[in-house]
Amino acid sequence: MSVLRTLLASLLFLAAGAATLAGATDGFRAFTSETARRIDVREHPRALPPVPLQTADGRTTSFASLRGRWLLVEFIYTRCMTYCSVQGSEFAKLQDRLARPIADGRALLLSVSFDPAHDTPAQLAAYQHRSGDRGKGWLAVRPTNAPDLATLKRVFGVIAVPDGLGGYVHNAAIAVVDPRGRLVAITDWDAPGEAEQYVLHGPAQ
Repeated sequence: MSVLRTLLASLLFLAAGAATLAGATDGFRAFTSETARRIDVREHPRALPPVPLQTADGRTTSFASLRGRWLLVEFIYTRCMTYCSVQGSEFAKLQDRLARPIADGRALLLSVSFDPAHDTPAQLAAYQHRSGDRGKGWLAVRPTNAPDLATLKRVFGVIAVPDGLGGYVHNAAIAVVDPRGRLVAITDWDAPGEAEQYVLHGPAQ
């Protein structure tokens, strides 16, 4: 009898553990928080807040004013010599590959700084220049206040932790915003072709 009780208790424990794991991994589809974030964005597109963004030339724009085109969005800080510098170079290449949609007003590349205290318009312009900016279809911007930065980080799922050396440990990706102004996908930062396909062909059915 005691063996049976032990067996039943073990089965209940395993069932509870499986249920907890299923919930935490979105039905076993996600085993990392990054994968869970991507699944959630894909299945539940997020409307973007109309926060003001200052551009590298000192103008003001916002996600609301950029509606009507596909946006490929990266989050960077200009002192970063790892992910950000590579992403910048890839954005310059995307300017070439997406030249037609950019010229037609159907696509725009957007680099958003999560270090606006340091990343002045001049620093943003320098980031684009050293990345090989082709001069059209790419904006580097920064939020204008801390609450707006916090909102953007929350909506896009950006994590940036000071590393104690003046920089940040941060996640990296290319976010895809559709012409309706909704975040619809998160793609790999080092595979820009994934994001490019949304502009050229729309979301996969």
